[in-house]
Amino acid sequence: MSNTRQVRSGEELKEASIKKFLLENQLIEKEQSELLVSQFATGFSNLTYLLEIENKEYVLRRPPFGGTKRGHDMGREYKVLFNLKKAFSKIPEVYAYTEEESIIGAPFYLMEKMEGIILSAKEAKKRNVSAEEFPIISDTWLNTFVELHAVDYAACGLGDLGRPEGYVERQVRNWGKQYLKVEIDKVPVAQKVMAWMEENQPKEYDFSLIHNDYKYDNIAFANEEWKDISAVLDWEMCTLGDPMMDLGTSLGYWTMHSDGEMVRQGIPSPTVMLGNPGRSEIVESYAQKSGRPINNLVFYYVYGLFKIAVIAQQIYYRYHKGLTTDERFAKLNMAVTLLCTMAWQAIQKKRIDRLF
Repeated sequence: MSNTRQVRSGEELKEASIKKFLLENQLIEKEQSELLVSQFATGFSNLTYLLEIENKEYVLRRPPFGGTKRGHDMGREYKVLFNLKKAFSKIPEVYAYTEEESIIGAPFYLMEKMEGIILSAKEAKKRNVSAEEFPIISDTWLNTFVELHAVDYAACGLGDLGRPEGYVERQVRNWGKQYLKVEIDKVPVAQKVMAWMEENQPKEYDFSLIHNDYKYDNIAFANEEWKDISAVLDWEMCTLGDPMMDLGTSLGYWTMHSDGEMVRQGIPSPTVMLGNPGRSEIVESYAQKSGRPINNLVFYYVYGLFKIAVIAQQIYYRYHKGLTTDERFAKLNMAVTLLCTMAWQAIQKKRIDRLF
C-alpha cells in the first residue's frame, strides 16, 4: 500500500523536530536514530507522509499548505479515529496528536501504517482486475459503507461530532459559499446547480455517522480476493449527518463507462471498467442492505457532484494562487465545469444514469 515518492519540493518536514516528538511520545528509543521520510503520492487534500525509523513505520497527516484550518482540522480527524476504533475496526490506530505548529509548521497526528490494496484507476489497470471481480469488489465496498452508517456513534463518544439537525440546509448553503469564495473563472452552469439545490433540498431526513469521502481510493482491500477491507482512510470530513448525502458523494465519484470519454478521462475511477454495477444498481443494493428508503435521489447525486466540484475548485484555487506547486492540480478547473455539467444533466433528465 506504500505508493510513496520523494517528498515534493516545498512540502518537506523538519526531521529533527519530528524525531524529538517521536521520542517524547515513546514511539522511538533514540533521538539520533536515522529517519527516512517519503510522501504518499495519492490524495489531493491533506498531506500524508511515511516515517521509517528503528524498523518501525508511522504515517503522519498534516493540512495542505495554504489550506484553511476549518476544512483540515487535524485534531478533529484524530478524535474520530481514536473514538471510532471502539466500534469500527477498519481504521488505523492513532498514536499521537499535537496542535504545536512549531514542530513542522502545522498541527499533525501520527497513525498506524495500514497494509492493503488501494484500488485507484491506475492500480486496477495494473492488476488487470477482471469484469468478474468487480461485482465482488463493489459488494465488499458497499457492505462496509452500510456498516459505517449503522455505527452507534454516541456509544463510542462521537455524539458531539456534528449537528445533524439542519444538516442538509447547512451543506447546501456552505458549499455554495465556499465555491463563490474560490471562484476564478465564471462557470454559469454552477450557478444554475446551486439555485436548483437551494429550491429542491429535502426537509426531512435521517442521520448517522458519515464519512463524506467514501470511494475506492480511500479504502484498502486486504488482498486480491476482494472480500475484506483492511482500512477506510481519509476521515477529515467525517461528521454526523444525512447518510444519503454520504451516498450522493460516493455516487458523484462513481463514473461509468457509459458516461463517455470526456468523463472517463476527466474523473478517472476504476468504476468505469467493465463489470462494475451502475449508479442505480449501487443505490438499489444500498437500500436493500441498509433498510433505508431512498427518496430525492437526483438531489443527493447532484449535491455529490457539486461538492466534489467545489473541492476541486478549492484545490485549483490554491494552485492558481501559488500556494502549491503540485502539477496534478493544474487542470482541476476543467473538472469543475465537467462535474457541474453532469449535475445539470441529471437535473434536466431527472435521473442519475444515461446523462449524455
